[in-house]
Amino acid sequence: MTEPALLVARNLGVALSGHEVLHGLSLDLTRGHLVALVGPNGAGKTTLLRALAGLIESRGEVTIGGDGLSRLPLRERAKRFGYLPQGHLVHWPLPVRDVVALGRFPHGATDPARLSPYDAEAVARAMRVTDVARFADRSVNELSGGERSRVALARVLAVEAPVVLADEPTASLDPRYQLDVMQTLRQAADAGTLVIVVTHDLGLAARFADTVLVMADGRLAAQGAPHQALSDAVLQQVFRVSAYRADYQDSGVILPWTGV
Repeated sequence: MTEPALLVARNLGVALSGHEVLHGLSLDLTRGHLVALVGPNGAGKTTLLRALAGLIESRGEVTIGGDGLSRLPLRERAKRFGYLPQGHLVHWPLPVRDVVALGRFPHGATDPARLSPYDAEAVARAMRVTDVARFADRSVNELSGGERSRVALARVLAVEAPVVLADEPTASLDPRYQLDVMQTLRQAADAGTLVIVVTHDLGLAARFADTVLVMADGRLAAQGAPHQALSDAVLQQVFRVSAYRADYQDSGVILPWTGV
């Protein structure tokens, strides 16, 4: 029996400053999957992510768990979506534990120093899976860029939302931290979360994603399993590249090789 979609969009459209950015997209996305959202700069990836979470005005309909997004109170939306924006900077010298505890705010935990046992365990669990528990008492501003990125991800995971939206979470990270972040998101998907990741790295998308959505000019150009959505024809048409392909340790490898 096919599991019903957790997150559904129907004819989703967005106009920004009078310019049509998304053109009637429809999606059915299921829990327990990691979905990679790829496409050239300006394709509408971030706009789609924000529209799915109800962070910007849009046309059409989005439902999560069968509930219309537009009819959900803001706090309920915040419980259902863990959102990691681009940059994910923290400007205050807060201890790591307190930054991660911000993820419990939608659940009513307004004081990091007075968490309920359940909230405290959710924070501890998020710090464990992102390997930042050892930094719990350090100021987040003392950490490296890669360490701060894992703290930001821990805050999102502490929400324990059924949907995680991550906008370029591996940008500007060295290869080790890129792999750490993607492996953590893969584990979240394996545990039942619907994870949607915007990335420019086709190799990471091919390795970690169950489904790849390829965007171009505010529309879906392709969608499906990585080997289908990232076919030679799609790479040439959308990205204007050819790619080297191989199989390694039971994973498909895609490396953009030449411009076409």
